[in-house]
Amino acid sequence: MSSRILPLAAATRGCRILLLTGLLGLLSAAPLSAQTHPEDDEVVDVELVLAVDVSLSMSPGELAIQRDGYAAALVHEEVVRAIRDGVHGKIAVTYFEWAGDFMQHVVVPWTRISSEAEAQAFVAQMTANPPQSARRTSISGALLYADKLFDDNGFRGLKRVIDVSGDGPNNQGEPVDLTRDDIIAKGITINGLPLMTSGGFASSFDVDDLDVYYQNCVIGGPGAFVIPVNDWAQFPEAIRRKLVLELAGVSPAWPPPAAPTAQDLPVVLAQATPGFDCLIGEKIWQNRQRYWEN
Repeated sequence: MSSRILPLAAATRGCRILLLTGLLGLLSAAPLSAQTHPEDDEVVDVELVLAVDVSLSMSPGELAIQRDGYAAALVHEEVVRAIRDGVHGKIAVTYFEWAGDFMQHVVVPWTRISSEAEAQAFVAQMTANPPQSARRTSISGALLYADKLFDDNGFRGLKRVIDVSGDGPNNQGEPVDLTRDDIIAKGITINGLPLMTSGGFASSFDVDDLDVYYQNCVIGGPGAFVIPVNDWAQFPEAIRRKLVLELAGVSPAWPPPAAPTAQDLPVVLAQATPGFDCLIGEKIWQNRQRYWEN
């Protein structure tokens, strides 16, 4: 054995330095993901992305109601109980706001929530600064951004969910239904909260039955569902109910009530209506652009 070691010991100092430098270079060039093993990630019941619309069609008052609604829901006893009743008793959550194709802003990065105190800390960070609105509506951009947030986030959930809210159809970026299909093919569920309220700024880019648009074009994956919001008074309850369903893993297969109220909101499953136009938002935008140019 010593005879095989001796030639190496007799190598010049320059060769040893070159060898060491080469090894250090390889290590420094290796991507972080290659050095971080998935089994090192913290196991949680759900990895949940909250993707919240802040487009200009929403008034400052509506943006505040929306932010406050999420804040109230996350610390509500029903939501905290749903978290603690999970297999691992903890979830991972991140909250970001979006508008156009290139406007996404993480308000709270990935954070573990396993208790009311941790939920309170998450909400404190979420509400530290007021929301900032921006132009256009790119649901597809928000979904693509949300999808990337799952990469190397330090958590490994039993399921992954994107919870997207919005008050209009996609009018910028990639086709939303094709984006949706690519994401759910990875086993990710996309749930929707279409905001069909009328108290904000008037918009020429709205569509009738935004909930149907979300059913056909936005949501998908295991147990995917929509909870439509027709009045801002319904919003806090809608968020709370949505979170409980997502965290409990319940598939909402019951029929919606005929007359939903703030306490009895409908839960609607994904559907595929033959001939439904998922490019309606883009077409409305193009028609308005031609009108302004003429």
